[in-house]
Amino acid sequence: MRGKSRLMAAAALTTVALFASACGSGSEGGDTNTDSSKGGGEFVINGCTPKDPLIAGNTSETCGGNVVDAFTAKLVHYSTENAAPENDIAESIETEDNQNFTIKLKADYKFHDGTQVKAKNFVDAWNYTSYGPNGQAGSYFYSAFDGYDALQCTDDKCKDKPKSKEMSGLKVVDDTTFTLKTTEKVSNLPVRLGYSAFAPQPDAFFADKDAFEKKPIGAGPFQVESVSSTETVLTKFADYAGVSPAQSDKVTFRIYQEGSAAYNDVVAGNLDVLDTVPSDQILGDIYKSDLPDRNAERETGGVRWTTFSPEDDQLKNNPDLRKAISMAIDRQTIVDQVLSGTATPATGWVSPVVDGYTPDTCGEPCVYDPAKAKAAYDAAGGYKGTLTYTTNVDSPDNGRIGEATCNSIKNALGLECNLNSVVDFATFQKGIDDGSYKGIFRSAWQMDYPSIENFLSPIYSKGADSNWSKYDNPAFQKKLSDAAAAPTPDESNKLYQEAEAMLAEDFPTAPMYYNKITVGWSDKVTDVKITAFGIPDVSQIKVK
Repeated sequence: MRGKSRLMAAAALTTVALFASACGSGSEGGDTNTDSSKGGGEFVINGCTPKDPLIAGNTSETCGGNVVDAFTAKLVHYSTENAAPENDIAESIETEDNQNFTIKLKADYKFHDGTQVKAKNFVDAWNYTSYGPNGQAGSYFYSAFDGYDALQCTDDKCKDKPKSKEMSGLKVVDDTTFTLKTTEKVSNLPVRLGYSAFAPQPDAFFADKDAFEKKPIGAGPFQVESVSSTETVLTKFADYAGVSPAQSDKVTFRIYQEGSAAYNDVVAGNLDVLDTVPSDQILGDIYKSDLPDRNAERETGGVRWTTFSPEDDQLKNNPDLRKAISMAIDRQTIVDQVLSGTATPATGWVSPVVDGYTPDTCGEPCVYDPAKAKAAYDAAGGYKGTLTYTTNVDSPDNGRIGEATCNSIKNALGLECNLNSVVDFATFQKGIDDGSYKGIFRSAWQMDYPSIENFLSPIYSKGADSNWSKYDNPAFQKKLSDAAAAPTPDESNKLYQEAEAMLAEDFPTAPMYYNKITVGWSDKVTDVKITAFGIPDVSQIKVK
C-alpha cells in the first residue's frame, strides 16, 4: 500500500519529520480542503448502537467509532483515497531512532469548546486511557509506551492500585511540544497515531466526565449537537483548522436495528447515506436498479473470522478440532449465495490491502473439503452435544451467514449446529466480554491504521481488548516485539508474517472472508466516497 511504504521509508530516516504537513487541496491524499466556508445543508446516515459512551479512548467498535471519527481529530489523518497518513494536528513527528519521538503541534487547532489543543491534552488523555482502573478499551494501544506497565492493575479487580498514573515515556515540553519514548523501537508508531484511541481530550473531559458523555467534545470537522438512543446529531465546526473540513452543515447518525429497514429508507429517500447495502439487494444487482448511479463498491481493510469460544472446554485445548470445523465451512458458497459475491474467501488473518500481506497463510484448514474435514474431526475426538454459533442480527447478513455456516458444518461433520441470535451489537459485545458464549461466534475487524501489525497485535496479543479468543502464546508475543523493533520495513513485515504463521498452527480463530463494502445514497447528496477503512467519509459528503 502506498501510504504504508511511504511511512516506513520515512520512519527509517533520521532527524526528519515523518510526515509532510498537509496544506490545502494539494496534499497527496487529494481529499483535503482547508476552506471550511464551503458546503451546507444536512443529511442522514445510518448508524448502530454503540457499546459505550462516545469517548475516543474507550471506543473499540465501529458503531461508536464511526461517530467518534467524525467529531475528533488526531495527530495524523488518513487519506480517503488510500489511507496514506499525513499530519493533521501534528506540525511534525520526528525521531532519530524509532524509540524517542518529538511531536510538535499546530498552534491554531481548537476544540469545539473554543479551547486550544495543547500538548497536555494529548499527554493527559493518553495517561487516562492507559491507566488500568479507568477500564478504557483503548488502553492496549499504549502498551509500547515507556512506563505503561506501571499504570496497569496487578489483579483482575484492581484491588491494588497501579504504581503510577502517568507514563514515564510522555513529557510535556511546552504548549505545542511533547516527547514520547517507547520501551523498544517501534518502526510503525507514527502511522498508529491517527487511530481514535490517540485523540486528545479537552480540559472539560477531566473536569466533568458525566457532562462530557452527554455531549462529547472533540477537535474534528463536526461537533456533537445531541446524543440519544435513536440518533446522534453532529453539526459543522466553524473553527475547524484541520485537513478535511465538513462539506455539510449537519449530519445525523440514525440508529437502525435492521439493515433492510435502512435500505428501504434510502431507496424511499428517507435516509441519505447507507453504509452497507444488504447482500440480498446485491443479488441480481437489485440495488443498481433501486439506486442508479448512486452506489459504489470498494475492497477495504477488513477481515471477518469465526472465533472459537475460550469458554468452551471442548474447543479451547483442541486445535485439531478447531481446524476440522474450519475445513467444514464452505466459504465460497457463503460468499456467492449469502453475500452475493461482495467478499473474497479469506486465506489468512491479514487483509490483502496492507503491505506485508501474504496469501494462503491459513493453508488446508481454510479450504472446504468435507471428506478431509470429517476424517480430521473424528481423529480429533469430535464435539459432544450441539455446537452454537452466536451473532448479532441487527445486520440481516449476520444471521444468514450464521445459518449457512451452521448448515455447512452440519452437512460435512454430522454435528448439530444452531444459531444463537443476539438483538444488537452492543448486547452481543457485552456477552463476549462477560464470557457468555460457548461454541463459536462471529467476529470482524476494520483496520484502525494501515499496517499488517494492526491485524495481529490488537486481536491476538495477550490482554488486548479485542483478543476475543483469549489467545496467549509467548512465542507469538516475542515475534511481534521483534517485528516492531526491526530496523527496516521489509524485515519488520517478514517477522509479522512469521507471527501470522503461528496463528495457522494454533488456530484460535478461523478466517472467513475479506471485506468489500457496497454503499448507496439518495439523490439529495453527492461526493460519497468510501475510505480504505470501509466507511463513507462523512466530512466529504455534499448536499445538493
